Amino acid sequence: MLIRLATLLISLALPASAQAEEITVFAAASLKNALDAIAADWQNETGNTVLISYDSTAKLAKQIEQGAPADLFIAASTAWMDRLSDENLINKDSRHDLLGNTLVLVAAGKAPSVKISKDLDLKAVLGDGKLAMASVDSVPAGQYGKEALENLGLWASIKANVAQSDNVRAALALVAAGEAPYGIVYASDAVADDAAGDRVTVVGSFPSDSHQPITYPAALTAASTTPAAQAFLDALYSTSSAAVFTAQGFTVLKQTR
Repeated sequence: MLIRLATLLISLALPASAQAEEITVFAAASLKNALDAIAADWQNETGNTVLISYDSTAKLAKQIEQGAPADLFIAASTAWMDRLSDENLINKDSRHDLLGNTLVLVAAGKAPSVKISKDLDLKAVLGDGKLAMASVDSVPAGQYGKEALENLGLWASIKANVAQSDNVRAALALVAAGEAPYGIVYASDAVADDAAGDRVTVVGSFPSDSHQPITYPAALTAASTTPAAQAFLDALYSTSSAAVFTAQGFTVLKQTR
């Protein structure tokens, strides 16, 4: 009798266990704080596991091109998502623009505000110090930053002061550590720093028309076969996820419920 009862209990437990899935998400480094919080809640609710790899959008896109096993890609640039779409490496029907962001100038510790415009003498603000930026050739935050500086006529005077990093969070870390007195990051990165101890100060925001819109598209990869990946993608559009993204400094572009 005890053996039969134990067998019955095991058989009842198996379906629930069999439903638990593991998904892999490739996400832009600037999403870390918000996405970690959303993933933790979703895991608790569903019993599924979310593995998230954070890095620059460029590096992650290239890894997907090389066959890295990702179920979901959240980029900080439409251009890189377009590239994967052209190569048929994403599920095009699943693609939506999820978030927007703002480009800001941050300073180590406390510093006075500046108005970022064509009249700003950014070279004088920097002095002999460095301006931390993500790679201006491949990383979206760096590309947006360089574009804004060029459009404002500021790039030529400060390009020799630029200290480039692998991703936007690495640029933020340089400023937070005092290794660069100023840096260009996303507004969401400054919010993340506030949570870590307010080591940087936002001293100015770049005009929205000085660069292309900062857009975060999300899509399933073409190689993904895990149903839970679609469920997690749907969860990113929920009201609760929108609240997390907004609190972290993002602008929510798509929400379904």
